Amino acid sequence: MVFVGALIIFPLAWTLYLSLTDAEGSVRAESEFIGFANYLEVLSDTDRFWPAVLRTFGFTGVALFFEVVLGMAVALLLWRPFRGEKWVRVAILMPLVATPVAVGMMWRLIFDPNIGMANQLLGWFGIGPQPWLAGQHSALPTTIFIDVWQWTPMVVLILLAGLTSLSNEPDEAARVDGANAWQRFRHITLPLLMPTVIVAILLRGIDALKTFDILYATKGRGGGSFHEVETLNVYAYGLSFDYNEYGVSSTVLIIFFLIIIGSMWALTSRRKKGAR
Repeated sequence: MVFVGALIIFPLAWTLYLSLTDAEGSVRAESEFIGFANYLEVLSDTDRFWPAVLRTFGFTGVALFFEVVLGMAVALLLWRPFRGEKWVRVAILMPLVATPVAVGMMWRLIFDPNIGMANQLLGWFGIGPQPWLAGQHSALPTTIFIDVWQWTPMVVLILLAGLTSLSNEPDEAARVDGANAWQRFRHITLPLLMPTVIVAILLRGIDALKTFDILYATKGRGGGSFHEVETLNVYAYGLSFDYNEYGVSSTVLIIFFLIIIGSMWALTSRRKKGAR
């Protein structure tokens, strides 16, 4: 535990130290302690930082909503045994096998405006080509779709595990009383499953906040020419490796870390209240 703790504490402490200096060019270059000047600079940046914050929460919120809703629907379909159940489960879990970078490159080819399969399929239905990842306003929704495609199976696994652990007695009693499928789900299954739903939201939400590989693989530096998919992770990466502004980048990462801790605390508190 001491070894693992050191691996966690040292990078955080070093990043915090860099955020209080004017380090740039090289981490080995001499730097001066400037206090909270970097924090004031970052928090007053309305051109890149705050739009990146909004994109981070927008990406996470929309992706998480669809992943939980679709994950719940698929988990309910897989809850009861049926013919070919094993093959369906294998097919649903396939996106989890590939790495996010490979997934991003695959969908980048599919959504290519000129040779991509997506526009060819739209052409069969008489719909004109769409910019998808190349569009300034369509790039973020497209990357959200890619994230939902890959990570919904993870939510399915968590919720399916929760469903299989539920007792059948409350559902059978409600069925005898004449409750329909929607009523049984709303008043019995969902309340009993809520602690598991909170766990799924907690795990997937924190992971979605930190999404980087899919965004970088599909749009590259800066989240695109107009920073259309630039989240806090992409923004901090650009500051570090494109501009070598390690002090400012460390400041963004510390703020991002506090945002993640705050989100985790809020979801954990909600889970404890739900358990009570």
